[in-house]
Amino acid sequence: MIFKVPIMAILCLFLNYNEKEDPRYHKEFYENGKTKGEGWLLNNTKTGYWKFYHKNGTLSEQGHYKDDKRENYWYFYSKYNVRVREGNYDDGQMINWWLFYNKKGTIAHKCQLKYGKKNGYCLKYENEKITAAVQYINGKRIKEWATFSSFKKENKLSDLH
Repeated sequence: MIFKVPIMAILCLFLNYNEKEDPRYHKEFYENGKTKGEGWLLNNTKTGYWKFYHKNGTLSEQGHYKDDKRENYWYFYSKYNVRVREGNYDDGQMINWWLFYNKKGTIAHKCQLKYGKKNGYCLKYENEKITAAVQYINGKRIKEWATFSSFKKENKLSDLH
């Protein structure tokens, strides 16, 4: 009887022991056989670096996951392989400065985001130069400057941290 308790306890521990799964590389495919997405899974959740593709085979987005949520810096591309936007994620939410590109692949505007909403400044670009600015708080437009020189008269460039 004395030996049954320790043996039962060891058996229970052994049966409940769940060895942690190692990350495995995973690929998903379109019906046409081209790769749809590829990256690492850990316990069936996306983790680490992932890449996704358009149906024509060109890269559509790339970045890191943590616990099935986008994390850190991500890049997004059109089906013509032109960068569309890029920026940071935290816990699956867009944060900090994001860059948005036009069809030619040059910056059209740059915005500060907090949890997916514009929060801070958005700067408009033409020919790779800042031409105007808008201020947002929690997605609501607060103020707009028609020219960048008028923005600089009222604000310090350090406000664009």
